[in-house]
This record gives sequence, structure tokens and C-alpha cells, in this order.
Amino acid sequence: MNKQAQIIAIAGGGSTYTAGIVKALLMKGADFPVAEIRLYDIDKARQNKVAVLVDYVVKTHAPQVKLIVTTEPEVAFSQADFVFAQIRVGQYKMREFDEKIPLRHGCVGQETCGAGGLAYGMRTIFPMIALIDYMERFAKATCWMLNYSNPAAIVADAVNRLRPNARVLNICDMPVAIQRNLSNILGVNRYELDVEYFGLNHYGWFTSIKVNGEEKIPQLRAHIQKFGMLTEQEVENACHSEPSWIKTFKNTQPLMQMFPEYIPNTYLQYYLMADAIVAQSNPDHTRANEVMESREKKMFDMIEQIKLADGKVEDKFHVGVHGEFIADVAMSMAYDLRQKWLVIIPNNGLIKGLPDDAMVEVPALLGHDKVYPIQVGEISHFYLGMLQQQLMSEKCLVDAALEGSYDKALQAFTLNKTIPSAKVAKQILDEMIEANKGYWPALKKQDVAL
Repeated sequence: MNKQAQIIAIAGGGSTYTAGIVKALLMKGADFPVAEIRLYDIDKARQNKVAVLVDYVVKTHAPQVKLIVTTEPEVAFSQADFVFAQIRVGQYKMREFDEKIPLRHGCVGQETCGAGGLAYGMRTIFPMIALIDYMERFAKATCWMLNYSNPAAIVADAVNRLRPNARVLNICDMPVAIQRNLSNILGVNRYELDVEYFGLNHYGWFTSIKVNGEEKIPQLRAHIQKFGMLTEQEVENACHSEPSWIKTFKNTQPLMQMFPEYIPNTYLQYYLMADAIVAQSNPDHTRANEVMESREKKMFDMIEQIKLADGKVEDKFHVGVHGEFIADVAMSMAYDLRQKWLVIIPNNGLIKGLPDDAMVEVPALLGHDKVYPIQVGEISHFYLGMLQQQLMSEKCLVDAALEGSYDKALQAFTLNKTIPSAKVAKQILDEMIEANKGYWPALKKQDVAL
């Protein structure tokens, strides 16, 4: 089969993940040929720095691929086959507010969950819509946007309302990262896992994990109850990994002990163990600081090394599941492979008890012009109740953004399971409004006749 080489635009070209995505694409070159890679970002200075590393990767792996670095939407998206979106509105400065403001009030401080996720969602909705409009204006009519931008659940709901016919597929690499850990525990390649899953983004459960048709949930359940989502060796050598991720995968141990039916998404720790998470957190040094001091610093150090022509740097960074997953999804859609992946799509009856317009995360077969979802069916009251509460918190947040409503924003914060009361919700919301000036739409209180 003679496969057409693809033109791929990466929106958020200044991300620390960009070089890994590009390397993942180029490593699949035999099966997924790429003609051009275009980096697009509104932060020209940062993107130009990241482009040094991306250019190194391209020249090392596929010098025939054309690399374009631009801040012009038309240049980036013109005749593109795919747009990979990974924007971070407000960068790490705003992520610090997302994490530290809730922690000051004794609540979970996390970039996609709880109050931080709601704040981040409010910032991201309209920039995402602008990206979609650029794609529809300049890219091929057959172009798909694969969206990694967080918080994916809120972004997906807003996009489904405002641009319901756009060719946008929202995806998340966390379930794939969990599958990587589970495959390590089982001693197999993660591509050998056949999984069933249901939920919302960062809020779901694996109900079946098979290898060659054999169900592995009982084996994994027993292991996670003892070690969490880490191999015995990883538990022993935890000091060699980022502390926050070690905690994250270890925290699945009590979750599995309390609720052993299904294997949880790691992000459920923030909702089901909020008090423990707050107790483990340092309100003055959060994950945002850890990323800036580790992954981001490492990337910029590599860039300086390249500028000095100081030998090879690729042994200092790896592709990881983030880059592999988006490349796999794109390849399945480009060539109508109909491979099975977890994606975020309208419910339309897939999970009974949730509205049709709920953006759920479920398995689907991915073709060129269509996504073929796999039915979930009925779920028990515990899971349905949790999903309904989280869904309505997120929907109220989108309502607030689209209507400019302070009241809907307060409802969103109050409904969120990580926040203990309406009083605390209001305190956090009011601080978030101040911190997000220039990013959030203006919010007004509704006049109610007494």
C-alpha cells in the first residue's frame, strides 16, 4: 500500500512534549510517513527554543521531513492533514495558581481536577475554539484535530456545544500510561492489552483487561492491593522516579482495597482521597514547580547543549506514551485501520443513565471518517452517581463560561467533590477570578427579585 505522507501541525509547539511527539511520529515513519511538521505557538520566543530540539530530532531521524516553525495560523494549518492540539493557556505561571489557591483553602490543588481544573477549563475554552476555526478555515476539509489540551472533559463539552460538527477528537494519555504500568506488572507489551473502560476524562475505571483473551483483572487487583500500580522493583527503587508520580501510582493501593471491583484511573485519588492528597501536598511547592525544575529544565539544558554542538542528547529524553499514543491514533485515522483506543466522545446512549451530550471516555474503533464506539451499557449506582456529580460540575462550568455567569461558576465549584462546602467554593472562586484576570471571560451575578 502506497501511503500518502501527512502534513501535521502541532498547536502548542512550545510544549515540553513537542520533541517527544515528533520523535514518536518519525519512529513510525515506515507505517506513517510524514511530509511536513509545523510548530505553531503564540509564544514565539519559547517555541523558537523548543524548535532547536525538534530540529535536532528531525535531522537525526528523518532529514527529508520539512520542519516549519511559525506564529501565523495560515502558515501552520494550510492544507494540514492533522492538527495536534496541546495548548497550555497561561503556561506554568497560571498552573501554579490552579494548584496553590485551592491548597490554601485545604482543598486539592491539581491542574485538571477540582478547583484547579475548573479554573484551567475556563481559560482554555475560547482559545480552543479559535484553534478549531483556524483549522476549518485553512486545513484540508478532511483534517482531524486530535486534542490533548487539558482539562479535556471541559474542553470537549464546550467544543461539542460550540462546534458540534467540527472534526475534533479529544484524547488523553493517562489511560495509556496506566496501561503501560499494568503491562509492566504483567510482563507484557502494552499493545497486547485489550481493555474495556468507562467514565469521564480523568474519572473512569477499567472493567476488563485481557491478554490473548485471558482476563487479567483478578491478577492485577491482587497486585495493586499490595503494591499499587508499580512493579515490585519500582516500589523498591522509587527514589529514581519523580516523587509525585510515585505517590500517584502508590495511591491506587488504598483505592483498590476500598473499591476492588474495577481498576481506577489514577486521577480518582483526588476525588476519593482528597483529605489524604491535601495532607501529602506542599502548598508552596506543587507539581507545577516540580515540572519546571525537572522536565522543563532538562529540556532547556538539552537545547543549550545542542547549540554548543556538545554531542548527542537523545539518550537524555525518551518518547513515552504521550507521543506514541497521539501518533497511533493519527495513524489509525489516516489509513482507516479501525484500531481500538480510548477516546472522549458524546455519550449518545453508550453509558445508560448519562445524558446523550455527556462527553464520555470509552473504547472505540478509529477509522478515517468515523469513530465507532463500543457500547458500555448499564453501570451500578455508585459509579453512575459519581459520574453524574462530576459531569454536572463540569457542565455548570461551561455554562458559566458561555453565559458569563458568576452564579453558574459558583455552582460548578460547589458541586465539585473536592470542595467541602459552598462557602469554601466561593472563597476559592473569588480568588481564582482575581488570579485569572485577562484569561477568563467576565462573570456577572444574576439579579434575582426577592
